[in-house]
Amino acid sequence: MQDEKEFVIALLDPKTQNEAFRKLLQLYQKPLYNHIRGIVLNHDDADDVLQNTFIKVYSNLKTFKGECKLFSWMYRIATNESITFLQQRAKKQGISNEEVKEKALNKLESDVYFDGDEIQLKLQKAIASLPEKQQLVFKMKYFEELKYEEMSEILGTSVGALKASYHIAVKKVEEFLQMN
Repeated sequence: MQDEKEFVIALLDPKTQNEAFRKLLQLYQKPLYNHIRGIVLNHDDADDVLQNTFIKVYSNLKTFKGECKLFSWMYRIATNESITFLQQRAKKQGISNEEVKEKALNKLESDVYFDGDEIQLKLQKAIASLPEKQQLVFKMKYFEELKYEEMSEILGTSVGALKASYHIAVKKVEEFLQMN
């Protein structure tokens, strides 16, 4: 991809904006979908959150200052949109965020877009048992293979704290899998 600064300029220029945004979608739609799906679990919900994420990205591009990578900035938006989505769903249903995730996890078995086996399902249940921040860190490191530096930009947390959080999350997941 061309220089990121040039790409951002192309995204902001009305003459090149449409083509640049199409390229942005092409580059980031799949990784952002996977990130969001890892948080909200349901395919249709992930599609909705992804759409909201790109709307937010598009409408806030002019405020992007380039202090972090465009990728990190969009991931932060996707993460926040996913968490907001879960909180709103919990509020609407009058239940906790954990109960929303539990319901989504129970539906995962019948989700036609979930192609995992019994082991994958156990892993998802183990991850769901973690506190929210540890879930995010675990998924971003384990499934998305992000570097700690990238995660630090996205989550606004120090690399040291992320490493500790991931280490603790791995231990808890291993314990969960051994017990179940």
